[in-house]
Amino acid sequence: MNNLPLIGLGIATKSESGQTLDTFFPLIVFKGGEEKYDQCFDDWNALMSEDVIEVKDPLLLNLQDDDLSDSIDHLNDNQALILCRISDNKSIENTEEAYLKLHLISYKYFVPNSLNLENLFGHLVNVAWTNQGPIELEGIEKKILSAKKKNQLLEINSIDKFPCLTDYIIPPGVRIADSSRVRLGAYLSEGTTVMHEGFVNFNAGTLGPAMIEGRISAGVVVGKNSDLGGGCSTMGTLSGGNNIKISVGENCLLGANSGLGIPIGDNCIVEAGLYVTGGSKVTKYNAQNEPELVIKASELAGQDNLLFIRNSQNGAIEAKVNPKSIELNESLHKN
Repeated sequence: MNNLPLIGLGIATKSESGQTLDTFFPLIVFKGGEEKYDQCFDDWNALMSEDVIEVKDPLLLNLQDDDLSDSIDHLNDNQALILCRISDNKSIENTEEAYLKLHLISYKYFVPNSLNLENLFGHLVNVAWTNQGPIELEGIEKKILSAKKKNQLLEINSIDKFPCLTDYIIPPGVRIADSSRVRLGAYLSEGTTVMHEGFVNFNAGTLGPAMIEGRISAGVVVGKNSDLGGGCSTMGTLSGGNNIKISVGENCLLGANSGLGIPIGDNCIVEAGLYVTGGSKVTKYNAQNEPELVIKASELAGQDNLLFIRNSQNGAIEAKVNPKSIELNESLHKN
């Protein structure tokens, strides 16, 4: 974990009109950070008259990394070398800053929900993500036609504001079966496995080894050694009026096709096929396995050692003391 202020060295892709389509940050330096790059922050900060500048001469950066220096010396015509500074945790003001904050989460410098991402969507451009990089949508038909005439491969993977994580960052010790299902801005801890049907949105992720076969929505964090079963879902904060941050504790299991609309503590299980929302009426059982009272599920938010099941005879949702401990298969998570 690091603190502000910081400066990112980025390679921005520009449209024909000069609009920034994306920015890749191969290096981020922090004030008072790693000794190798500590001087970089002071040097770069002295160059900057505003929070985003274009660097025409790479020699001004005084980089100590020869491989990086060589890479930024050979940019394409539609690319620009930029510096982007974040001095405090304010709302996002430009596309470069939006990409820098997404990188900060995916590099795991900041955990989800710790950075101010207000105005993020307003500063991300909806583009065609292709095997040739991002292409602006205006005039994309001409690009396709030109590629066909030249017998070149132009593969459009998606049309979206967000690219996939692995086009920019490869998290160490992680398995991702289908990279298109993990967005830039995802926070994936070592030992995490994201299977083909798993999905991880931006500003969300895992805080330790985890098996993800379900959906981690924006803002949701999953504790270490937890398992999200196939087709399960966690309720995000982007739509539907939900303003509660959902989290899954450590050593938890969300069964296949289950759903979660409340934060749960450690060592909890949600039965397969059961969707628990904040307003769900739940019969709470005591330690003697006796029904105690009927409450809203939201009143159980964050509690440990709960087993959420549906009574197969009357359909009532029940919350009992969980007698089991979830353990991930260690051999599956040595990535």
